[in-house]
Amino acid sequence: MRFIFKTDYEQDIRLFKHSGQKFWYGLLMAALLAAPFALDEYVMSQVHFVLIYSIVGLGLMLLVGFTGQISLGHAAFLAVGAYTEALMQARGVPFLVSLPCAALFAAAAGFVIGLPALRLKGIYLAIATLAFNVIVEEGITRWESLTGGNSGLHLKPVELFGVRLDGDTGFYYVCLALTILSILALMNLLRSPTGRAFVAIRDSEISASCMGVNLAKYKTLSFAISAALTGIGGALYAHKVTFISPEQFTLLQSIELVTIVILGGVGSLHGAALGAGFVIVLPQLIAVAKDYLPGSVAGSGLQAIVFGLVLISFIVFEPLGLYGRWLKVRTWFELFPFYRKGMFRRQKSYMKSERLR
Repeated sequence: MRFIFKTDYEQDIRLFKHSGQKFWYGLLMAALLAAPFALDEYVMSQVHFVLIYSIVGLGLMLLVGFTGQISLGHAAFLAVGAYTEALMQARGVPFLVSLPCAALFAAAAGFVIGLPALRLKGIYLAIATLAFNVIVEEGITRWESLTGGNSGLHLKPVELFGVRLDGDTGFYYVCLALTILSILALMNLLRSPTGRAFVAIRDSEISASCMGVNLAKYKTLSFAISAALTGIGGALYAHKVTFISPEQFTLLQSIELVTIVILGGVGSLHGAALGAGFVIVLPQLIAVAKDYLPGSVAGSGLQAIVFGLVLISFIVFEPLGLYGRWLKVRTWFELFPFYRKGMFRRQKSYMKSERLR
């Protein structure tokens, strides 16, 4: 088992803690760069969705996993980013301008919904974000002169520096670059005083406030950053599906995004990518399994049932998610035969001061 002895502060804030991490992440990067030349068109299409949902999952992970603010309305921010991209592209705005605008408008919407978060928490905050999702969905549906209503909007392929990315390969590298940039941005953010303030709020708002953390500022900032990342994912999603309508941004979409965080592992950037991959791959596996199941079982509601059972199983048996399970497997191999089952036993997530509420 590897033990790291830190001797200075610079060593503590490095992106890569040791040379082994550099090797494995470098190997993963090489595999991702070579993926378009090794995978067929259908698989690459699913990889696009994994990267897009990873960006959205990173945004929601920042809010839920690192700030402790629940949201059931992130499909609304996805819609804001998608419709901003579609409307600006229709007016001839370049992608390098429309994409930051999609993030900016989504961040503005996140700031607006973040204001109620100053006084709400838990189930009440979840209901507030849910209501925001309903408002945005209804607004998109009824504002037909701008959004097209239920008729939706069509998008053209991404165009960069005069080159239209018609094929899957070009768009894949755009999604990959934005995913890597999002990960690096959040890794640096979480190592900064701002990121530490987010974690302090998650662990105990009372303790964070006593230490001088401005709860109003950092809660609102967390919502804005989370919404901005989701807006970027929404813009890419719109280009991938080439057609957007209100039916794509419902409450069920918001629940699916929360599922990414739960299945991947709350409080882990790795979990956002793992959860996105799981959510995209599982429907494909279910579709394959339907061919071998009786007609009475392989109905239209099979996917919802399987998703529900998987989610309940993770909550009950593996609350740390896929990344938590990977940590346990890795630790088992590193410590065998001295691994103890209780090493990952869950501790109380609240401070003693929280009991005074």
